[in-house]
Amino acid sequence: MAFDGLFTFAMAKELNKLLSGRITKIHQPNSLEVILHIRANGENYKLLFSIHPSYARVHLTEHAIDNPAEPPMFCMLLRKHIEGGFIHAIQTDAFERVISFGIESKNEIGDTVFRKLTIEIMGRHSNLILLDSQTDKIIDSLKHLPPSINSYRTVLPGQTYIAPPPQDKINPTQIGDDEIQHFFANKKTEKEIVETFKGFSPIHAAELLHRINNAADVAQVFHQFVDEIITSAHPTYLEVERKTYFSPATITHITGQQTAFDSLSSLLDRVFYARAERDRVKQQAGDLERWLQTELNKLKLKLKKLQKDLDNASKLDKYQLYGELLMANLYQFEKGMKEVTVTNYYSDQGEQITIPISERKTPVENAQSYYTKYNKAKNALIMVNEQIEKTNSDVQYFEMLLAQVEQASPADIEEIREELAEQGYLRLRGSKKKKKPTKPSPEQYVSSSGIQISVGKNNKQNDYLTFKLAKRTDIWLHTKDIPGSHVVIHSSEPDETTLLEAATLSAYFSKARDSSSVPVDYTEIRQVKKPSGAKPGFVIYFEQKTLYVTPEENIVLKLKK
Repeated sequence: MAFDGLFTFAMAKELNKLLSGRITKIHQPNSLEVILHIRANGENYKLLFSIHPSYARVHLTEHAIDNPAEPPMFCMLLRKHIEGGFIHAIQTDAFERVISFGIESKNEIGDTVFRKLTIEIMGRHSNLILLDSQTDKIIDSLKHLPPSINSYRTVLPGQTYIAPPPQDKINPTQIGDDEIQHFFANKKTEKEIVETFKGFSPIHAAELLHRINNAADVAQVFHQFVDEIITSAHPTYLEVERKTYFSPATITHITGQQTAFDSLSSLLDRVFYARAERDRVKQQAGDLERWLQTELNKLKLKLKKLQKDLDNASKLDKYQLYGELLMANLYQFEKGMKEVTVTNYYSDQGEQITIPISERKTPVENAQSYYTKYNKAKNALIMVNEQIEKTNSDVQYFEMLLAQVEQASPADIEEIREELAEQGYLRLRGSKKKKKPTKPSPEQYVSSSGIQISVGKNNKQNDYLTFKLAKRTDIWLHTKDIPGSHVVIHSSEPDETTLLEAATLSAYFSKARDSSSVPVDYTEIRQVKKPSGAKPGFVIYFEQKTLYVTPEENIVLKLKK
């Protein structure tokens, strides 16, 4: 990751397009994010602030993020103080990871007031703070910081704002050529660069060292590199061995497939959206995910116990044999005996079998006792097999739900909860007031050939898509023997590219997202049936063909409608 001081400086420059813009709406999707809707220069923008400990950032976003039904208190406070206001300044201080937005707005009685919205991008210490510009007093912040936690500064309403401690380092834009030549006269490490120059993170330090290696004019390379970053000349993203790298400049010291972007905001949307979306789901569905996992563990334990019962019930043939051999040999034993040895007439070898008997029972009563055990075991075997079949079905169902929660957006989680309530597994919390039923909304994608593709993200969406929305001649796809989404190509004769892209969507929205060569079955909708009494999302299908694809996030993002 490289949201360092250099990146922050470059982002502040990119956001200058918002100057004189009016804040039209304010939303707070969760405790870590705030979105300002801004109308500037005839365009509408969404400015995202995040203080997530791993994904702290500020940038323009094109993604829609669901909001809670009731806005949080900090959101209400922002609406009171800056909604309808105009952005008159965007400032950052010499490569510190802090950006301040000066806002001119009106108070309750119509007087002009000046506010400042400041984001501090500092990992787990990140914060978003609303200030009175004229007094520098804190109005409120997303995260409160009392004196007991930080002795250097207090971040609480009413306190005077104190900026984070400044870096005692060299400004990379204010160093002369001779000083640069002198500094790099001896071989330097990434750590030395980070500790010497403001704004450098290890990735940018490594890139600088790579560029100046064997360079004829070190000072020129240094200035060019810093200028390339702060002007956002080449926003770049690459992923190598599941590690993500991004920068406002081209990354040359790491070998891998690089993707270029038009802006830093579109770059950060690509880098963080999927991760942040997953984190939002965890915040909203953490309890649901834990409950599903607990229920799944219970079902697997139940299966083990049922298997033991099945092993015991499987002895019914032995009980029947003992009963028949005792009836055939009543003359050989008397009351008071504890066991009797008889010849097994039913075996080709005719071996001797010793049968345990009760000394308190007559020979006939002992034989009847084994017949009773046989009948009980026979009935138990039927019941245990039924229970095993039902439990296996439940395990499959809960594994599918867990996979759906892992792939879900926040909007999908509520439908999963509703489904569990309808199936009798959960009781919904909250208001007793009945909601007006709404149609499920499968996600929409468009193939490179312009053909519409729909993806169900939960069982309600899957059933609606497959049995109500799709035509009988549309093409239906699903990962083979792997929990995943129903995918429908809204065409009876899609081209090969569309088919492969739809298969990629199917593999991506399945439990096999991180696998390669994932098998995906496809057939016509008319060949997909729902068995009577089957749980939501369960289907059987016929006359399918199979494709093998490797899920790629780039393809999924490209196809998103």
